[in-house]
Amino acid sequence: MKNCTRREMLKWSTLFAAAPMIVPRHVLGGDTPAPNDRITLAGIGVGGVGRAHLHQAREAGFQIVALCDIDHRHAKKTFDDHAGARLYKDFRELLSAEGEKVDAVYCGSPDHTHAIITLAALREKKHVCCVKPLTRTIEECRVVAAAAKKAGVATQVTMQSNTSDSACRIIELIKAGAIGNVREVHAWSARPVWPQGMVSYPTQKDPVPEGFDWDMWLGPAEKISFADKWPVESPIPHMSCANWGGRAIYHPFNFRGWTAFGTGSLGDMGCHRANLPYRALKLKYPTRVTASSTRIHSVAFPLGCIVTYDYPAREEFPELRFVWYDGGLKPAVPRELGSALLPNEGVLYVGDEGVMLEDRILDPERAEKFKDVPRTIERRGGVFPEWYEACAGGQEASANFEYSTPVTEFVLLGNLALQTGKAVEFDPETLRVTNNPEAQALVAQPYHNGWSLHD
Repeated sequence: MKNCTRREMLKWSTLFAAAPMIVPRHVLGGDTPAPNDRITLAGIGVGGVGRAHLHQAREAGFQIVALCDIDHRHAKKTFDDHAGARLYKDFRELLSAEGEKVDAVYCGSPDHTHAIITLAALREKKHVCCVKPLTRTIEECRVVAAAAKKAGVATQVTMQSNTSDSACRIIELIKAGAIGNVREVHAWSARPVWPQGMVSYPTQKDPVPEGFDWDMWLGPAEKISFADKWPVESPIPHMSCANWGGRAIYHPFNFRGWTAFGTGSLGDMGCHRANLPYRALKLKYPTRVTASSTRIHSVAFPLGCIVTYDYPAREEFPELRFVWYDGGLKPAVPRELGSALLPNEGVLYVGDEGVMLEDRILDPERAEKFKDVPRTIERRGGVFPEWYEACAGGQEASANFEYSTPVTEFVLLGNLALQTGKAVEFDPETLRVTNNPEAQALVAQPYHNGWSLHD
């Protein structure tokens, strides 16, 4: 074994190690190094949600050795959290320079660059975790999933866990018939918390801030001029329910409302809300998707929408309708709640014999009847502990790229219906929208600025 690569040594050491040796840092206490610190991690796109995610990754046992962001000022807090990590601006330079020194890559960039970053890491045979949604287009999703399968590495998407205690309890209750056959799922979010509903790109052209690589930020998106902040008198930052990104037009955070860079509220929160129903009810692809919304223009997602998905019968499950709401819109309040209101975020399961709000059976008598349903499903540690276990050669992460493909395409198909204002009937085998040429044109979208989706 003297000529083994670092990856091969890690594989063999994991195989020969006893299972109890895979111990999260927090179990040992303080900053005590854990045996699994041998799995090294590079973070790419770390100035936003990446900061919290990398903290979770470190707690799970990853050793963070390299960080990359196109805006070092915005990412400074993350850099400070991981003093000693080697710093980069271009993810390609990171992957080239780090080589065997990095075992795994985290991608926390804006949606439109997920594919190019994850593909570059997969082609280097790195384990990869990507923030949701996995990609911005359906074609990208399939190309990334195929590359992950070819690479044979451990993958994960940062969707709300479908293996938490609450998630597993929902599955157990549904399986036990707590509300009968589930016929409808209603999921909603108060987002957007960034501007949406824009009618056009801004006309202003601002100087690119020193140290910020605008061309790298654009990546494969069509080239447009940099614009920094909306004018003080502009109503746009106040159009959505809230705005966590202030007057920023694109960067940081407010990219999500633009169709060229983000996937809107559905893309941001739909993967979270759909992940568990997809597992619990064995969902794959809808037969038909329709949508209604506030006024929508081609450059941006609407202020609020309702998207309806119809699914065929599956194994032991009957036909199902899944309805998504955002922008403050919600389903009708179930009678069982009386005068109470629905929370700002949530999922309702409607069955032949009752209703569940998340893991709560709303009818008291049925709740009492099913309170002792056995806990038969394994509870797991969450996104990053699961991914660490998979990187170490253990059980696959529950939201790996293969599993996450139809969940990602749940939000992307909804956006096709939104953006075209027409029903979408999609053949997942051929990637054809059979009834809507406008939607078909959005399944695969051009790459610009010298970037390519393919080798």
